[in-house]
Amino acid sequence: MVLFSQNSTTPSTLNKNKESLIENKVDALLAKMTLKEKIGQLVLYNGSWDVTGPPSDVGNKEKYEKLKNGEVGAMLNVTSVAGTRELQSKVVENSRLKIPLLFGYDVIHGFKTIFPIPLAESASWDLEAIKKSSSVAAKEATAAGINWAFGPMVDISRDARWGRIMEGAGEDPFFGAKVAVARINGFQGNDLSGKETLAACAKHFAAYGFAEGGRDYNTVNIGEYELHNTVLPPFKAAAEAGVASMMSAFNEIDGIPATGHKGLQRDILKDKWGWNGFIVSDWASIAEMIYHGYVKDRVDASQKAIVAGNDMDMEGRAYEKGLEQLVKDGKVDEKLIDDAAKRILRVKFQLGLFDDPYKYCDENREKNEIYTKENLEASRDVAKKSIVLLKNNNSILPLKKNVKSIAVIGALADDKDTPIGSWRAMATENSAVSLLEGIKSAVGKDVKISHAKGVAVGVGQRSFVRELKVNREDLAGIPEAVQAAKGAEVVILALGEEAFQSGEGRSQASIELTMPQQKLFEAVAKVNKNIVVVLMNGRPLVLTSIIEKSSAILETWHLGSESGNAIADVLFGDYNPSGKLPVSFPRSVGQVPLYYNAKNTGRPSNADGMVFWSHYTDEKNDALFSFGHGLSYTSFEYKNMAISKQSFSSGDKITVSVEVKNTGKVSGKEVVQFYIRDLIGSITRPVKELKGFEMIELEPGKSKTVSFEINEEVIQFYTVNKKWEAEPGEFKIFVGGSSKTALEKDFSFK
Repeated sequence: MVLFSQNSTTPSTLNKNKESLIENKVDALLAKMTLKEKIGQLVLYNGSWDVTGPPSDVGNKEKYEKLKNGEVGAMLNVTSVAGTRELQSKVVENSRLKIPLLFGYDVIHGFKTIFPIPLAESASWDLEAIKKSSSVAAKEATAAGINWAFGPMVDISRDARWGRIMEGAGEDPFFGAKVAVARINGFQGNDLSGKETLAACAKHFAAYGFAEGGRDYNTVNIGEYELHNTVLPPFKAAAEAGVASMMSAFNEIDGIPATGHKGLQRDILKDKWGWNGFIVSDWASIAEMIYHGYVKDRVDASQKAIVAGNDMDMEGRAYEKGLEQLVKDGKVDEKLIDDAAKRILRVKFQLGLFDDPYKYCDENREKNEIYTKENLEASRDVAKKSIVLLKNNNSILPLKKNVKSIAVIGALADDKDTPIGSWRAMATENSAVSLLEGIKSAVGKDVKISHAKGVAVGVGQRSFVRELKVNREDLAGIPEAVQAAKGAEVVILALGEEAFQSGEGRSQASIELTMPQQKLFEAVAKVNKNIVVVLMNGRPLVLTSIIEKSSAILETWHLGSESGNAIADVLFGDYNPSGKLPVSFPRSVGQVPLYYNAKNTGRPSNADGMVFWSHYTDEKNDALFSFGHGLSYTSFEYKNMAISKQSFSSGDKITVSVEVKNTGKVSGKEVVQFYIRDLIGSITRPVKELKGFEMIELEPGKSKTVSFEINEEVIQFYTVNKKWEAEPGEFKIFVGGSSKTALEKDFSFK
């Protein structure tokens, strides 16, 4: 079949023609709009009332009338075909220009079928699996009327105290950028106008993960070079990947709230990077600039935000209050309103909403494409790939399925809600496969399985909007757990956090296991030495209290709908764990923020035996489990590292290769990691930076040579010249199975 003749239009030309057509349509529509209608496109309301009937309270009646008048551009938290159709019809059938609404929702790690939390998915280091997760989420969300997801979160974070670390890809900017693009491609696909794709939103712009003390919404103080080299790369990658929107952050940066930060939003994102999507504020963050002490009222806030480049106001009620009069008074140039409205209209045209405002309102899709067997199978596949084997003494794992007896201990073991995790979209409470259920399904009927809850993790009702009361004193269930452990061949002990101990607003000063959980572990360890700890958590935890006496530790995070089955797949060897940590696990909370790609300092060691060097007097400097760490049921040998030449110059490149051999007895996957150190720079450089990785799968005894390319772009950074460039100098290369690599070579760039 001949797809294109020599004279036919190429795909790139078709895309350019489509973009040009959309731009013409946007300009034509904008020319017809009144100032009030333009401002209306910048307003995002929460669907906080029964959308199938008129609202009862005064505030919602006002919103309802604005919808009919075409003075609202988007809605969030309307999560059904019936709801989105009803609201869309109110706008399309009543407003003058019939401009359709965007419907946004926090689709973070699944819609109804829940996948692992993003930090867990990142631990898979499998970009195709991550893309698949977002693709399934998009398919389900669009089937329920949603066309805009408030994800992915691409904030880099080095502080495990921060509750929202669970939403991102961890501590490394290179890795975070790769994961961000995978998620965006999963959400948006190759064509935004497809019925199963939706507009993505990279958040939070910027530096939200650097909040002081790990406390959510807190102040950020970060240097210019750190901002550009560590925080911004995932956002830059998102922009280059064509993400439809970005969300500004709650925090301030060096005294300026991110929502009103012109240098970030207009100067860097829109002008320097040339990105043409739109920026939406986080919830009421425009109005919250009042509390920051940056503006005096909502009118002042709206002026600061629109000038800074923030296009859409999420529930801040600032733009609708202030912008029209500010334009009339000459305090805001109407061209800024035009630019913001144009960016939003562009996405609506790209989604195909003007061709069919009801394209996402398909009852058959809603009935047949959500929470399907196929989607659950995909969730299980991603979940098992996200598990990280932290420790495995004497190869206690995998367990044999004909083991005589297993004691499954811990309140989290039969918890069907915690695995769903925080930011759970439309998940049904208590719908996950529990660890206990997964184990029972995996083993034969002759295996004796006992269960004891031990100690509670949370106390009382779980709630997304209320703080979870954590059990810090009740030890009543320990004796029952000890009895169960005494008679068992092996103990599977579930420890960690409930779902709502991590997530937004869930920062913690302590990231150790709670006292009752530690006491439970100690009591069980006294009567049974074969303890396999299954961790369920949304953040890195301090595990020093259990590291010595546990035989194995399996990091399972919050894995979603198929959690128990996925964990059982790994426990019993149906899947050989391949996950690697995307974030460092500290030895003590006093080490955080902790990250592998730190600076060397002027006193990195005590070579002279004196006390005057950069260290703690009561703890080691390094992580308990480092970035990139993850064991397998087999072993891998790295050898024959080679470099194509010792130096290169601009326009040239070097190839680095290493041979990896499976030296164990079973097939396994290994993530081969490639790091570089720039020894001397115009600003100080990290001791090591991830620059590439590749997942390979090898049968026992088999080898594979893995290669990485180094060119000028690979060694670029944001220099003292305030631009991205490669500086001449000496470098080191490191290759291995974690950031604690063993093999290294030298090269130079001239």
